[in-house]
Amino acid sequence: MCRLGSRPARVRSLVLAPYIGQPTRSGGWSFALLRQASGPSPPRKPGRPRRFRVKVVLVTGDNSREEYDEPDAMRTFLVGKGVPDDRIVSDFAGFDTWDSCVRAKKIFGVDRAVLVSQGFHIRRAIALCREAGIDAYGVGVDAEHDVTWYYGGAREVFAAGKAALDALFEPDPHFLGPRERGVADALAAASR
Repeated sequence: MCRLGSRPARVRSLVLAPYIGQPTRSGGWSFALLRQASGPSPPRKPGRPRRFRVKVVLVTGDNSREEYDEPDAMRTFLVGKGVPDDRIVSDFAGFDTWDSCVRAKKIFGVDRAVLVSQGFHIRRAIALCREAGIDAYGVGVDAEHDVTWYYGGAREVFAAGKAALDALFEPDPHFLGPRERGVADALAAASR
């Protein structure tokens, strides 16, 4: 696992969806990301960075097809791992990293976030979220180098070019929509 950037003061976690596969799957590299977002803070080992817990998790991903629902699959996993449901906010229109970052800022009011994503994706995610106006810190989760990992790594080469264009032209997301109170309400629930 690699950590990038300096940690924001008020921490919210933004989990950028991996390819989920079967929502009922309990293992595998996709869910390593969610374990990182939900896991307890164990005692720090000497020489290791301190872990921290987040107050709210915004799960963002694709929900464009009835049979493919990344946010609900992530929510189900996190609730199963003990994260209170009222601390999880779903963004169903995070069709790509730029959309997820812009929607987190403009729709959900996220100013600071810890991003949790694949190790090969985290630098691009941090750069795009910062370009969207979020004080972002990243946790890249390393994974077994299987076929899916190699596909993601190869895809990242092309995605980096798209990210550069997104940062340069700053297009609106596919679905911008009205402001939502989900993150603010979840923060209020976390403060009780």
